[in-house]
Amino acid sequence: MDVQQAPGPVADGYAARIQRLEAEQLAPYAARSYPARRAVPEPDCGLRTPLQRDRDRIVHCKAFRRLKHKTQVFVAPEGDHYRTRLTHTLEVTQVSRTVARALRLNEDLTEAIGLGHDLGHSPFGHIGEAVLDRCLQERYGREFRHYEHSLRVVDVLEREGQGLNLNDDVRDGIVCHSGRAPMPRTLEGRIVRLVDRIAYINHDIDDAVRAGVLDEADLPREPIAVLGDTGSHRIDALVHDLVEHSDAAQDVVQGERAGAAMAELRTFMFEHVYLGEPARREHLKIERVVRTLFDHFAEDPARLPDGGGAPGADTAQRVTDYIAGMTDRYCIRAFEALSVPEAFAV
Repeated sequence: MDVQQAPGPVADGYAARIQRLEAEQLAPYAARSYPARRAVPEPDCGLRTPLQRDRDRIVHCKAFRRLKHKTQVFVAPEGDHYRTRLTHTLEVTQVSRTVARALRLNEDLTEAIGLGHDLGHSPFGHIGEAVLDRCLQERYGREFRHYEHSLRVVDVLEREGQGLNLNDDVRDGIVCHSGRAPMPRTLEGRIVRLVDRIAYINHDIDDAVRAGVLDEADLPREPIAVLGDTGSHRIDALVHDLVEHSDAAQDVVQGERAGAAMAELRTFMFEHVYLGEPARREHLKIERVVRTLFDHFAEDPARLPDGGGAPGADTAQRVTDYIAGMTDRYCIRAFEALSVPEAFAV
């Protein structure tokens, strides 16, 4: 075949073959890969479904690469084995695909949502998100929610302001992945929403123990007795519970006992790790860093590199776009450039 001639016979029949396979293998209530539902119509790829293209666009975008230097729990961790926002994203996606396959739902949609769900997270995790939210409310009367900003990243900020033009079901799953957001309209989106919580609770326990912030012996006994004494056992138990109850309900739901145990572990983590004494010591430092940068750019938007944000955005949005896009280490360097005197040349 001449490489200049495309598509070939495989590409010509690809969409029809995938649609036949989905009709045969997916549950009746699973999302379908065709037709594409994008804000800007475009020709389909001959070798990938529209949802696979969305997955690839997310993985290749700049915001995805920055996740490797964004905090999951511990700020700019020095150890090689602590989670980052990127490893968290990969773990959520992997577990979500397992659930989707077991329930005969659309794995490609689930994967795209999982990979894109945290693209809009600010530096320094949820602490940074809270500080940026306060800064916005105080100066502009607006709010910052990382899940809403994730949608802005894929809709507007990537590709130099053109956005990724993702399918509507992927966009819905991204913006609705948080418990503070409306429920996703697809079951695939609901999987990611719940697995996100399953993953971070158990993986954050692992990181907190590794950091010496938490002793496993201090974990509440009842949920450990219900779910298991190791992170892998707990995740396995929660995934099995989720699959069995969801299959029976034809929805994405947990069993009452497993859900209650997970909620108790989450409450424990907030009290002893996320909002515990070691974390509170870092809160004031993060508050100072983010607030200093926010005020610096808000008072003089001309200081924003390359204009900051997307064309046509107002000052509040441009400052938000720039700071939310920073990695932890870039944010620290930017703060130091403003606050730490340079050595005098001799």
